[in-house]
Amino acid sequence: MAGGKKKQYMVCRDCHRVVEGTSCSICGTSNLTADWSGYLVIIDPEHSEVAHRMNITLPGRYALKVR
Repeated sequence: MAGGKKKQYMVCRDCHRVVEGTSCSICGTSNLTADWSGYLVIIDPEHSEVAHRMNITLPGRYALKVR
Protein backbone atom coordinates (compact mmCIF):
# COMPACT_ATOMS: atom_id res chain seq x y z
CA MET A 1 0.00 0.00 0.00
CA ALA A 2 2.12 2.85 -1.27
CA GLY A 3 1.49 6.13 0.46
CA GLY A 4 -0.94 4.53 2.92
CA LYS A 5 -1.01 5.75 6.48
CA LYS A 6 -0.66 3.26 9.34
CA LYS A 7 -3.30 3.36 12.03
CA GLN A 8 -1.87 4.81 15.24
CA TYR A 9 -2.86 2.65 18.18
CA MET A 10 -3.07 4.08 21.66
CA VAL A 11 -1.83 2.27 24.75
CA CYS A 12 -3.02 2.53 28.34
CA ARG A 13 -0.24 3.91 30.53
CA ASP A 14 -1.60 2.00 33.53
CA CYS A 15 -2.01 -1.57 32.23
CA HIS A 16 -0.12 -1.38 28.86
CA ARG A 17 -3.16 -2.66 26.96
CA VAL A 18 -3.44 -1.63 23.28
CA VAL A 19 -6.80 0.14 23.01
CA GLU A 20 -9.11 1.55 20.38
CA GLY A 21 -11.08 4.59 21.41
CA THR A 22 -10.53 7.18 24.10
CA SER A 23 -10.36 5.01 27.23
CA CYS A 24 -9.11 1.62 28.37
CA SER A 25 -11.83 -1.03 28.52
CA ILE A 26 -9.91 -2.95 31.19
CA CYS A 27 -9.04 -0.36 33.83
CA GLY A 28 -11.34 2.45 32.67
CA THR A 29 -8.71 5.18 32.55
CA SER A 30 -8.28 7.69 29.73
CA ASN A 31 -4.54 7.94 30.49
CA LEU A 32 -3.45 6.84 27.00
CA THR A 33 -0.34 7.43 24.92
CA ALA A 34 0.85 6.86 21.36
CA ASP A 35 4.46 6.72 22.58
CA TRP A 36 5.08 2.99 22.99
CA SER A 37 7.08 0.13 21.48
CA GLY A 38 7.01 -3.66 21.35
CA TYR A 39 3.81 -5.50 20.51
CA LEU A 40 2.78 -8.47 22.63
CA VAL A 41 -0.23 -10.76 22.27
CA ILE A 42 -1.12 -12.78 25.35
CA ILE A 43 -3.42 -15.73 24.64
CA ASP A 44 -3.13 -17.75 27.86
CA PRO A 45 -1.95 -15.47 30.68
CA GLU A 46 -2.26 -18.23 33.28
CA HIS A 47 0.51 -20.26 31.60
CA SER A 48 2.61 -17.39 30.19
CA GLU A 49 5.89 -16.46 31.87
CA VAL A 50 5.89 -13.10 30.05
CA ALA A 51 2.35 -12.34 31.27
CA HIS A 52 3.39 -13.27 34.79
CA ARG A 53 6.44 -10.96 34.69
CA MET A 54 4.30 -8.08 33.36
CA ASN A 55 1.44 -8.73 35.82
CA ILE A 56 -1.00 -9.42 32.97
CA THR A 57 -4.02 -11.50 33.97
CA LEU A 58 -6.27 -11.09 30.91
CA PRO A 59 -5.66 -12.19 27.30
CA GLY A 60 -5.22 -9.39 24.78
CA ARG A 61 -2.79 -7.07 22.98
CA TYR A 62 -0.19 -5.22 25.05
CA ALA A 63 2.79 -2.92 24.62
CA LEU A 64 6.13 -3.95 26.10
CA LYS A 65 7.40 -0.42 26.69
CA VAL A 66 5.19 2.60 27.37
CA ARG A 67 6.56 6.13 27.71
